[in-house]
Amino acid sequence: MSEREKSQRFSVILELWQFIAQYKKTLAAACIALVFTAGITLTIGQGVRILIDEGFVAQSDGALRDAVFFIMGLSLCMAFGTYIRFYLVSWLGERVSADLRKAVFNHIVTLHPSYFETNRSGEIMSRLTTDTTLLQTIIGSSFSMALRSSLTFVGALVMLLATNLKLSLIVLACVPLVLMPILIYGRRVRSLAKSSQDTIANVGTYAGEIIQHIKTVQSYNRESSEMDAFGEEVELAFEVARKRVRQRALLIAAVILMVFGAITGMLWSGGSDVISGKMSGGELGAFVFYAIMMASAVATISEVYGELQRAAGATERLIELLKVDSLIQSGSTTETHLDSHQDALVTFNDVQFHYPSRPDSAALKNLNLSVEEGKSLALVGPSGAGKSTIFELLQRFYDPQLGEIDMAGTNIRNFSTDALRQQMALVPQQPALFTADVWYNIRYGKPDATDEEVIEAAKAAHAHDFIVQLPEGYDSHLGEQGTRLSGGQKQRLAIARAILKDPKILLLDEATSALDAESEYHVQKALETLMENRTTIIIAHRLATILHADNIAVLEQGEVIAQGKHRELLQRSDLYRRLAELQFQAEEKIA
Repeated sequence: MSEREKSQRFSVILELWQFIAQYKKTLAAACIALVFTAGITLTIGQGVRILIDEGFVAQSDGALRDAVFFIMGLSLCMAFGTYIRFYLVSWLGERVSADLRKAVFNHIVTLHPSYFETNRSGEIMSRLTTDTTLLQTIIGSSFSMALRSSLTFVGALVMLLATNLKLSLIVLACVPLVLMPILIYGRRVRSLAKSSQDTIANVGTYAGEIIQHIKTVQSYNRESSEMDAFGEEVELAFEVARKRVRQRALLIAAVILMVFGAITGMLWSGGSDVISGKMSGGELGAFVFYAIMMASAVATISEVYGELQRAAGATERLIELLKVDSLIQSGSTTETHLDSHQDALVTFNDVQFHYPSRPDSAALKNLNLSVEEGKSLALVGPSGAGKSTIFELLQRFYDPQLGEIDMAGTNIRNFSTDALRQQMALVPQQPALFTADVWYNIRYGKPDATDEEVIEAAKAAHAHDFIVQLPEGYDSHLGEQGTRLSGGQKQRLAIARAILKDPKILLLDEATSALDAESEYHVQKALETLMENRTTIIIAHRLATILHADNIAVLEQGEVIAQGKHRELLQRSDLYRRLAELQFQAEEKIA
């Protein structure tokens, strides 16, 4: 093993220990119970010696009875100690697993969005579920078994030496032969275990993506091909698992062969000593008992060693996730509202930005934009012009490589991300709804809102009427991603969420695009009321919705090529005029 690998393994153990160390008392109690049960187990060997020498050989009923009661008493003590040990260690495994799962999730939700562009959500979910569950099993079971077996091995070795030195030397001579396969195959198992976890994650990722887009899959009659592709992923995972299991099986078989070969040789030598009178039958019985305990301990360690290697791989993956630093560092200003004496300007100053996944293509080039408090700015341009990028930069999902974005005269990097985003409410073109009831989804931007406030917001967004017609009204669950609602209903819930948050800055990504004509009229009126005295930035896909905007910025290939009002731009901007003509001609044809 290289120095780098040793350093990495030590770092992983240290990180995991930080989670375990919080429960030192539980760990100490479990260790005490572990030592107690190991001591009792070893003492049973002396009970076996007494049973044979003073009971069987001496043919004494009283000694036989006493030996049996002695062994039974030890068994009761061992059962009690095992109960305590198993409960405490299992509790510790569950607790550490839960803490680690929470720590990973808490860290994930703070990471920059570009991290999720390069890392698949299914793989991240696998780490949260499969890896933490594996770790819980290891801490709560396998690690305890390994520690118990290690103590038993050492204790049995001491008792062997105390019972008969010559036979002990025979056993010790075989120890290197037993350890050799553990060291050789253990490293292979560790590597294959990590690969196995990765392939399982790939299976989960693939299945999750297909299920998420099941309508598209069925619409294009791709069920059979997806079955085949998923089958290939499963078979690949099986093949890696098969190799891992084969290595573990070889490890266990080699250890068993070595151990019981040593015991056989010891029995032959010990039996000769009993026949010649050099040792008693009870001593040989006790020695065999301790030798079997040693053999069982080594066999258990060799079996559990593979599981521990899998745990090491899972832990590495989890720690890797915890070590990822967010590219968006929160500022120090924690105000949750802007000073009323300041002009709540939103300004983009010479902003240049490349998405991390597309470093060679500029999404924005030397962008300069501003909007005054209480005014509206509409963003117009073809797809890929940079309209949505402006929203993402303003909310600090990304930071520009050059230039700065100011709010109320302050660089938004100086605000804490909580304080910054508290000022804004986004109504996207494709609203995000959660698998919960209507109350939860509307309250998402203001969790402490009263029922009355939620209902008022729903009425303002013209959502109340359809909500009360749902099977359980506001208590109705909406299904995964709001699948039980139509597109227009989802949009109105998103608008109600924004209305309830009562933000300083509104970000509207064509918020009425999914509504029918009548609902659009009413919701547009609600939005006009909401936009009063608020800074509003609108991504306009339909120019008819932004005819009365205070300012319209025309974007093309990440640059602002024209600004002004609708009529001005019809005269000054060829692109705006072309977009307007195409759109209004299309609407006339439809009419």
